[in-house]
Amino acid sequence: MAVLRIDLEKNLGDFSLQITQALNIHTVLGVLGNNGAGKTTLLRLLAGLDPIERGVIEFGNSTWLDSNRGIFVPPHKRRIGMVFQDARLFPHLTVEGNLNFAADRAAGQLLPRTEVISALGIEGLLPRTPEGLSGGERQRVALARALMSAPQLLLLDEPLSAVDMGYRVELMPYLRRVIDRFHIPTVYVAHTLDELTQLADQLLVLREGRCAALGSVTEVLVQLDLPEVASREQASSIITAQVTSHDLDYQLTSLTLGGQSLSLSGLVAMPGADVRVRVFATDVAIALLKPEGISIRNVLPAVVTAIRVDGASPFADVLVAVDGQSLRVRMTRASLDELNLTESQPVFALLKTASIASD
Repeated sequence: MAVLRIDLEKNLGDFSLQITQALNIHTVLGVLGNNGAGKTTLLRLLAGLDPIERGVIEFGNSTWLDSNRGIFVPPHKRRIGMVFQDARLFPHLTVEGNLNFAADRAAGQLLPRTEVISALGIEGLLPRTPEGLSGGERQRVALARALMSAPQLLLLDEPLSAVDMGYRVELMPYLRRVIDRFHIPTVYVAHTLDELTQLADQLLVLREGRCAALGSVTEVLVQLDLPEVASREQASSIITAQVTSHDLDYQLTSLTLGGQSLSLSGLVAMPGADVRVRVFATDVAIALLKPEGISIRNVLPAVVTAIRVDGASPFADVLVAVDGQSLRVRMTRASLDELNLTESQPVFALLKTASIASD
């Protein structure tokens, strides 16, 4: 685990970023926020790319910035790898030339070149120039270039936002492979949860330049008063369960969640492995009694732990605990009143197998 300590104040016209936190980066720290929340500003300050009025940045045992003591380590000496929304490759160089440029200017230890190239699957791209690459290929090359200097910290600024959905799906396995193979602490900025629920273990939510929430992804997703994770398309929760078996005929995976069974669509992982499952709040229903004769395979005993009603909308959010893990449920306020739900009430959570899949 790497510890990133920051105490930053940056003014940009009517906007100001003020954040003081000790960020424990186990693997990937996700940074979430609406447009203008300060996500890219934070990354640029970490990289040393923008001036700052007052601040402290410490990474591990290194001090990169301390305005009171007159310390400022320039970007090229911070051993940071950064990938922007647009790849920013040198157009006059081939892919191999771009990698050589980064390696030649790196100080200290380098990651094995062949491993970086193999991890990102760019062997066949080396003689080509950036103009002949797809959006996804350009981002893979940009990530390879950032890795060449064996950075202590990797900063990814919405690396998938400039590519279309097909290339986003293509890029995700490469990002996972890089994270798993090289174990470089990573700060990953995004404005939606889809990427962060798959890659991040910690989540920092920024709102108008301030920290609105910080914790594990699992914890932050079930904060019912946090609008950044509450949209109709994004409201969800993550549960961790263990694979017990596979049904090859029906293409289903059986999991155990505490002492309860859960059925997952698709053949996922090996028996005994833990998997993270993202469950969207609109895909969970609540029953007061255990239903019978229904097609829903996952019927889990649960207890209501929190209720939040949005009087300006038709909806309410309910949090239920299933064997110590939290599930977020989105229902209409009418349904909430008809069920007369209260905190500590035992209920059953219903999850369609077809609607849930492993992250």
